[in-house]
Amino acid sequence: MQIPRVVVAGTASGVGKTSVTCAIIHGLRRRGYSVQPFKAGPDYIDPSFLSAVSGNASGNLDAWLMGESLVENFVGNSTSDISVIEGVMGYYDGFSGGSDFASTFDVATRLESPSILVIDASKAARSVAAVAYGFAGFSRNSRIGGVILNRVGSKKHESMCREALEPLGIPLLGAIPRGESQPLASRHLGLVPASERREQADSIREVAGRFSEYIDIEGIVSICESAKPLGDASPPAALPKRAVLAVALDSSFNFYYRENLDALRRQGADITFFSPLSDERPPRCDGLYIGGGFPEVMGPQLAENRSMAESVKGLAQDGAPVYAECGGLMYLTDSIRYGERRHGMVGLVPAETEMTGRMTLNYTEGEAVLDSVVAGRGSAVRAHEFHYSRIRSVPVDTRFAYRLSTGQGIADGRDGVVVYNTLASYCHMYLAGGRAKRLVDACAVYSRR
Repeated sequence: MQIPRVVVAGTASGVGKTSVTCAIIHGLRRRGYSVQPFKAGPDYIDPSFLSAVSGNASGNLDAWLMGESLVENFVGNSTSDISVIEGVMGYYDGFSGGSDFASTFDVATRLESPSILVIDASKAARSVAAVAYGFAGFSRNSRIGGVILNRVGSKKHESMCREALEPLGIPLLGAIPRGESQPLASRHLGLVPASERREQADSIREVAGRFSEYIDIEGIVSICESAKPLGDASPPAALPKRAVLAVALDSSFNFYYRENLDALRRQGADITFFSPLSDERPPRCDGLYIGGGFPEVMGPQLAENRSMAESVKGLAQDGAPVYAECGGLMYLTDSIRYGERRHGMVGLVPAETEMTGRMTLNYTEGEAVLDSVVAGRGSAVRAHEFHYSRIRSVPVDTRFAYRLSTGQGIADGRDGVVVYNTLASYCHMYLAGGRAKRLVDACAVYSRR
């Protein structure tokens, strides 16, 4: 398939990749192109900004989680005129210091996509050419087809950088002045998702509009159109609806991969959304999926909604399949302690969540040692964990689904608490394929009851 596309990479985190990517999307849309955004890596927050600007739900592309299905997932979901992929960290930063596996460069290579390198020019001039030269030459085929400079101090500064870059033959596709951006609301896990607050979405659209004035959008279109064709990959036909899966979605729980929801629908899940914050109880359903998010921030409201907490616990005790990731795990514990306050939660997992102030961020790998609603005993587990909490007072007889060889988990390299037909884990997983089928199968069995 001929899919015009580009990867927006950075020399490091913090150079402005998200703002620049949003600006490119804004500029393309203003010229009449429809844009499908993607985010390299397992991040949930940046995709919300890409979605806010593009008007299309952003996908994720992570080689660690998706493996060989990464390209298939990209092709199957690139239905717009142009696909724009925001990178993660520095261009070559991968799973380890000696490998570019799961890096932005790895994604660009798998997709055979040209890349644009974003450089923070705020404290350099001629040296930006050395940076560009180093990144372009670090790999035999870097795929870098252009450079965008961010935080440029003046027209003279831009001229100095442009003059230095000219002999390299790497096109300068934009020079964004310092001071054009504005601070966005943030909290301990990073920026507040644009999907959570309207003002966040408005702010990123405003920034994207200003940035796009300094970017050569026509030059970027040419780079996108230079991408080679990729193989065709049509998603399998969806099964008939066979079970209702209620998915928690509000300001507390909004970390979901679009790919997971699509995979569940293809397996016959009729997905309906509900709010643990404001609804009295989940809708009539055959199973629950409670994703990650910020239950600690919304702790008082969640604690006050006892009707919802008791309904969730009752469904689980009745044997309904419940799959909870990270924030969902926290919600299912007895309580969440955030600062000096303790907020009562569902009480299905007999333990306490405590916010630590220290980030846990890992890819995780291991083996399923118990059967659960998403993984059979003996199957390999790959996921990622991203949280500022820990689970305390875990009973010694707790049944764990996963034994991890990489990552931290809940306790001593173990993760995935199994209670009734519930799995609650710090692991964020890619459910496409067998895992989605297993969860929907479990819901269908409960439905027949």
